[in-house]
This record gives sequence, C-alpha cells and structure tokens, in this order.
Amino acid sequence: MIEVICNDRLGKKVRVKCNGDDTVGDLKKLIAAQTGTNWEKIVLKKWYTIYKDHITLDDYEIHDGMSIELYYN
Repeated sequence: MIEVICNDRLGKKVRVKCNGDDTVGDLKKLIAAQTGTNWEKIVLKKWYTIYKDHITLDDYEIHDGMSIELYYN
C-alpha cells in the first residue's frame, strides 16, 4: 500500500492510498471520490510527463509519499 499526494496548486491537496499495481485510471477514480470531480476530467502530471490511464503506478515508478501535479480538463 502506497500513499500518493496530489496537489492542484489551487489550495487542494489530496492524499490517496492505493496499491502499486493499480493503474493511473484507478488512481484518478480514487482522487475523484475525495474531491467530488469527474475522474475523466482529471489530468495527472509530473513535470512535463502526462500519465496515461492504462499504465500502472509501478511502471511509472510512483512510490510511497510521491507528489503528483493535479490538473483539470
């Protein structure tokens, strides 16, 4: 179980617990459940890399305590 911190830089910081073998789409659904937004409108980035929905967190080397940028489409 890992904890990922998502910050939208508008004052909303979300901490989400998930598994390393979850996909980015699963992470978006967990974030959407906490923020109340539609998961399809969420875009997750780290620097200039946009994370795709079907790839797992382990494949992107997202570890416990890592911060990800949260954007809305």
